[in-house]
Amino acid sequence: MTSADSVDRAGPLWRGKFGDRGFVSYRSLDGLDGRVLDDLIAQTVSHYAADPQISSFEWKTCGHDAPADLPRRLTAHGLQAEDPETVMVGDTWRLAQAVRLPDRVVLRRIDNQPNPYPDVVRAARAQELAFGHPFGAQDFMRRIEKSGGRVELWVAETPEEVVCVGRLEVVPNTEFAGLWGGGTLPQWRGQGLYRALTAARARSALERGVRYLHSDCTEYSRPILERSGLLPITTTTPYIWRR
Repeated sequence: MTSADSVDRAGPLWRGKFGDRGFVSYRSLDGLDGRVLDDLIAQTVSHYAADPQISSFEWKTCGHDAPADLPRRLTAHGLQAEDPETVMVGDTWRLAQAVRLPDRVVLRRIDNQPNPYPDVVRAARAQELAFGHPFGAQDFMRRIEKSGGRVELWVAETPEEVVCVGRLEVVPNTEFAGLWGGGTLPQWRGQGLYRALTAARARSALERGVRYLHSDCTEYSRPILERSGLLPITTTTPYIWRR
């Protein structure tokens, strides 16, 4: 939530706003069930619906969440499940390995320039093509500007285009950082770009003193990180409300 425009609390929930999107997080829902939980979900839907700027919000569930009927209750309030992902954690040094790049591809951190915006626009476009849904440059810029230097944006690129994009986000006051994104253009997949970009971010994290990395992995990225020694600890499923 460190890059959110605003964050408020509702019981155990942190509710953030990021431009036109919302995000719900929490440590635990233990002890909440029945009508109390339904009321909290309904209040959260109303909270975001009341803001005309918000077009959607994500309630990020975990496989170990209690109560077990949370997914059913979210669905009953109009949220829709997306594909589950695997949450993985491991030692940073395990990922900081040398990876050979294809010809004409270079890796570069782009957030630490005097004016990163032109490169951020190119990165956002590549991420849209990689994941198949809109992702504006303003979202990247907001994360960079609000992070206090804790968000790094990395790209793999040829002289013609950005072909892979990923972020490193350092968690304040911890030994952890997150690996996010990693979207690779379809025609460039299977050539080691995700591994190379992950290794570059891991080396940067080591320089910052980050001991552990975590990532929410798709079926495509999980095998790569697992081979590097990261361990699955739970699953996560986004539930999305759209206006």
